[in-house]
Amino acid sequence: MAWFKEVGTALGHVWRRSLQLRVIVSTLTLSLIVITILGVVLTSQITDRLLDAKINAAVEEMDRARNTVENQLAGVHDIGTQRERLADARNALSNRGGTGQSSGAAGSFDSALSIVGGTPLQQIATGPIQEVPEELRRYVERNQVSYQFATVSDPDGYRGRALIIGSPSAEIPTLQIYLIFPLANEERSLSLMRGTMMIGGIVLLVLLAAITALVTRQVVLPIRSAARIAGRFADGRLKERMLVRGEDDMARLAQAFNEMAESLSNQITQLEEFGNLQRRFTSDVSHELRTPLTTVRMAADLIHGSSDDLDAALARSAELLVTELDRFEGLLNDLLEISRHDAGVAELQVESLDVRMCARAAISTVRHLAKEAGVEVVIDLPEDPLVAEVDPRRIERVLRNLLANAIDHSEGKPVLIRMRGDLDANAVAVIVRDQGIGLRPGEEKLVFNRFWRSDPSRMRRSGGTGLGLSISVEDANLHEGKLEAWGEVGVGACFRLTLPLVRGKKLGASPLPLEPALRKHAQLRAVGAVPGNGEAEQPAPVVPEQEPVERAEVTNGAGPQVDQSAVADAEAAEPGDIQ
Repeated sequence: MAWFKEVGTALGHVWRRSLQLRVIVSTLTLSLIVITILGVVLTSQITDRLLDAKINAAVEEMDRARNTVENQLAGVHDIGTQRERLADARNALSNRGGTGQSSGAAGSFDSALSIVGGTPLQQIATGPIQEVPEELRRYVERNQVSYQFATVSDPDGYRGRALIIGSPSAEIPTLQIYLIFPLANEERSLSLMRGTMMIGGIVLLVLLAAITALVTRQVVLPIRSAARIAGRFADGRLKERMLVRGEDDMARLAQAFNEMAESLSNQITQLEEFGNLQRRFTSDVSHELRTPLTTVRMAADLIHGSSDDLDAALARSAELLVTELDRFEGLLNDLLEISRHDAGVAELQVESLDVRMCARAAISTVRHLAKEAGVEVVIDLPEDPLVAEVDPRRIERVLRNLLANAIDHSEGKPVLIRMRGDLDANAVAVIVRDQGIGLRPGEEKLVFNRFWRSDPSRMRRSGGTGLGLSISVEDANLHEGKLEAWGEVGVGACFRLTLPLVRGKKLGASPLPLEPALRKHAQLRAVGAVPGNGEAEQPAPVVPEQEPVERAEVTNGAGPQVDQSAVADAEAAEPGDIQ
């Protein structure tokens, strides 16, 4: 069974890949259908013509036989004499004496005679009367000249189809004459005709297969050449061209293909040169700006260090200068990083380490942003280590960008960072969720575009460059992972980073859902998928804390304190999530 399955799979593969094979098989199939129909029609017509000629000749022979038998039996009423006359009449029909075989225009035939006579009345028969079908005899008894095709056996050893014709006598009411015409010659003729047609059909099919293969080869070879050259062209061999022969359609196709390849080659070369120039320009500018930036930073730090001796306006200007220099330096670093990704030279420094370290490092980096914005960061990390093969610098940068983005758009509400791993799926996932302004439909894809902003008029608290999420996506792709976003206006946004625990192995399903579970539950209740009894739904109980929850301190102008209302908001939004 497995062998048949493998053979079927191999044949299906060959059938799908070979245009020439499909054309040949289709042509032969249609030709075979046409030849079969023509053969059936011709055989039927020739058979009908042969049988019609046989029947007409048999009717003429019956007329002569009836006259001969009537002449022999005319005026005879004695039963013994009638039996002798019947034998004499059958012998008169024969040209070979006692065999009962006769020959005429319809070919050789045998005869059978039957009469009812004597006192008392009895049937007198001579010849193979038992070969005559009962149905035919009933028709003859009704004074009808009839014929029928039946299978007969004669003393000479013939057994096969035969034409049996029967006729009553107008002069002798009880006389019945039957002539049996074997169809051996006709069957031999039909067999010869069928064999000739079959051999001719097979030869015709072979010729059609050869002709079709030759014709399709003239079409398929240029197509195969075009496919082969197109594959090489796609591999980067931009100088590949098709050979142009003659002036027919294939030649025009080859010429058009070459013109298209030349145009694409020129455009690809121009784009590569432009891309290289752009990347080189970005890299050169970023490098060249570092020297003056360092000088300006040293001067700004010196001025900012002496801000206590300056008036309020100059001190504020020095503070703004340092802040913008920090942002400018971050922009240069991001431009350099994105240019490395564009050039395809970004490399991973993979280490096998606990991914929780990257999350804690990212949280420590954005703690001051959360404090300034009055946002609490709720941390939910596994108790056990999650060891994965990652580049810690890049993963920390991804999480830092996600946390800074969430704090910037949280509208003062808590931000949740959660991590889970799944050994069976070879995956570790980190989600960063806020309850801020959210995303409009379709923006979950646009949010990863460079310099894209949902609200351009909105001020950034974190001083981002607009390249953080774009770099984060590239870093996730370098790890053979993925970074996804979800959001809803007024509900918040959620970003999920999914990475493989072991590089090179298939990444399975993410251990954490992208869309909040309670949001899905609310949508199901809205459409009636979750049954309700009309009473107010009780909130799910909060799982008791199993380990201390890290929270960023919040300042409100009167000193650091923990914003308990923010914690309550986070717990109400995600009951049971904090452990």
